[in-house]
Amino acid sequence: MQKRFRSIVVLTGAGISAESGLGTFRDKDGLWTKYDLQEVATPEGFARNPVLVHDFYNARRKNLVEATPNAAHYALAELERRFDGQFLLVTQNVDDLHERAGSTRLLHMHGELLKIRCESCDSVRVWRGDLDLATACPDCGTSGGLRPHVVWFGEMPLYMDDIAAALDTCDLFVSIGTSGQVYPAAGFVAEVRRGGLAHTVELNLDPSDGFSLFAEKIYGPATEVVPAFVTRVLAGG
Repeated sequence: MQKRFRSIVVLTGAGISAESGLGTFRDKDGLWTKYDLQEVATPEGFARNPVLVHDFYNARRKNLVEATPNAAHYALAELERRFDGQFLLVTQNVDDLHERAGSTRLLHMHGELLKIRCESCDSVRVWRGDLDLATACPDCGTSGGLRPHVVWFGEMPLYMDDIAAALDTCDLFVSIGTSGQVYPAAGFVAEVRRGGLAHTVELNLDPSDGFSLFAEKIYGPATEVVPAFVTRVLAGG
C-alpha cells in the first residue's frame, strides 16, 4: 500500500463494537448461538411473538445505551476528519457508537437500534427506552404497530444505491470486524475487485469467510489494528 488514495469506503461489522461490550452474532459465543434468529430477527417471528421480539430488542437497547465507543471507532472518525478525499463509512451495525465517536459520513445499511418505525404510517423516530405492544406511535397514535428500525433477515438493506455508487468509485476498500457470511455486505469486496482499481484490506480478529478476496489482511483486536492502519493511511503509505 504505497499510494495516496482519493476515495475510501469502510465497511464495519459487529467485531468493531465487541470490545465496547456489544455482542457479536456468528462467533462461537455470538448472539445467534443463544437466540433463534428466526424468532427474534425476522418479520415472521415478530408476527408470531411480538412480545419476545420486543423483549430481545429492549435488552439490546439497554446494553447499547450503557456502552461506549472504543479506539477503533475513534480512529475511523479521525480518518474521516483528516482524509481530504471522498470517504464513506458503511456499517452493518445497528449501534450508534460510530456517531458517538464523531463519524458523520456513514450509512446504517441494517438500520438503527435507537430508532423505531411505525408500520401504520412509516414514521421513524429516535427511541432510547423500552418498546411494547401498548406503546402508541408519536405520529399517528396507533398502538401495536411500532417495531425496531432494524433490517431483519428477509428484508432489503437500506441505502444500497448510495453504497453501490461509492463502491464503484473507491480506490481503497476496508472491511473491519465482519464475518463475511451476511450478504449483500459480504459481496462488497467482490464488487470492488471487479473494477480492478481499488486496494482491498481486511482488518479482523480472525480471517473472515471471504478473506482470500482481500489483497491485504491484518488480524488482531480492532482497538489495535484499526488505529494503526488509520495512521498508515493518513501518512500516505
